Amino acid sequence: MSVLDWSDILLLTAMLSAAIAPFIWAEHSKTSVALATVLSLLLVSFVQFAESILGGYAMSHSWVVDFLGIKPSIMADPAESYRMVTAAWLHADWLHVLFNILVVALVGVPLEQRLGSRRWMMVYFLGFIGGNIAWIISHPESSIPAIGASGAAFGILGAYMACWPEDKIEFPLLFLIRAWPVWLIVFVRLGLEVLQIYELQSATAGDSNVAHMAHFGGFFLAYLLARPLARGAPSPLDEVSGASGMGRSMAMREQATSRMGSLEEDPWTLSGKPLHGAAARILSRLREEGDELETRRAWLEELSENAICPICDGEIVAEMNGEVCRLRCTLSGSHLNWP
Repeated sequence: MSVLDWSDILLLTAMLSAAIAPFIWAEHSKTSVALATVLSLLLVSFVQFAESILGGYAMSHSWVVDFLGIKPSIMADPAESYRMVTAAWLHADWLHVLFNILVVALVGVPLEQRLGSRRWMMVYFLGFIGGNIAWIISHPESSIPAIGASGAAFGILGAYMACWPEDKIEFPLLFLIRAWPVWLIVFVRLGLEVLQIYELQSATAGDSNVAHMAHFGGFFLAYLLARPLARGAPSPLDEVSGASGMGRSMAMREQATSRMGSLEEDPWTLSGKPLHGAAARILSRLREEGDELETRRAWLEELSENAICPICDGEIVAEMNGEVCRLRCTLSGSHLNWP
């Protein structure tokens, strides 16, 4: 379509709002980016579904798919590059979106605990960008729009396989829901992809609208770049953890607790500018109650509102590094990074 009317713009605005709102909330509340991604995909799908119901056609036949999906034949035009991102938030039907959010939730959340939120988001982007590139290269003349977060989902699998293949994750596999090692989940999922491609090539299966090459592209790009990306992540590469589900969460929490830092010496006293009044009382409560991640974060956030940088007298903020909260000077991290 060449011209958007007001109703089209309203729909696109609703989809954009649905896509980004969960990430804004996750950043504000310091919650899981993987779960924010699940909610983002679901909300966009609800908007897409509502539009298709009102229009009287299937989700995959909406003008939005044609407008925002990957169309290899036109992707050489820089003006169409927005499709590289927008296509990853659209889906053909509910089965399509549910498969992807299953992987993002069950595999993505423990991977985020390993990588940290920022690195996880980079892996997610690598996945769907790799998937899109693979689809464009393998189908350069196609004008049929390709959509979905499957490349990103396979990218999550690829990154996990590259960095922590022995981790066990609760996942529905081989007709059972139990904790499986990541390498086995990957082996089965990639094996099914190879089998489906073989059936298509040998004409033993009917036509398919599944972009299998996008799955491989997302998986292998994330697999190749995950280890360099994971350097400096909360979890060491190749660390073996037999825990799964709640057990892994507890293990990651214990690891974060061990990195909280000592409260015995504070930078204000060391700089000859001891805190007074409300700030001193907050610091005292912090030392008394700050042995848990949540309580320490709460008191550090309150302290940031009542104290200033001991070096430059500038504003300080409480920032999260993984699950650990620290105070930092807004002018220079070298002034204050405590505890």
